[in-house]
Amino acid sequence: MQTSPLQLDLTLLRLQALGEETRFAIVCELAGGERCVCELQADLASAQSRLSFHLRKLKEAGLIADRRDGRWVYYRLVPDALEELQLALGSLEPREPDELHQREACGCDTH
Repeated sequence: MQTSPLQLDLTLLRLQALGEETRFAIVCELAGGERCVCELQADLASAQSRLSFHLRKLKEAGLIADRRDGRWVYYRLVPDALEELQLALGSLEPREPDELHQREACGCDTH
């Protein structure tokens, strides 16, 4: 799969965001649908300030979106962002390197 530098940067930003335990847990919670921040606090047993930090990181990565309803803030997953990650990761296929490539990669003649 060919990707532009901007697409690569965005994919890496999203993977970094998901690579933290609390943020991954938030995404898993939101897989069940939109949630109020107070529900996320209770379900994840997380302080509001800590949760806000992680929600901001996920939002900056484009993985989640929010909406206000009065004094409450609700969060949801951004399906397109998750689909793009699935495509990027799904395009990776392990291959057997040819013998010449193996020698060049390690810089030795012992193969």
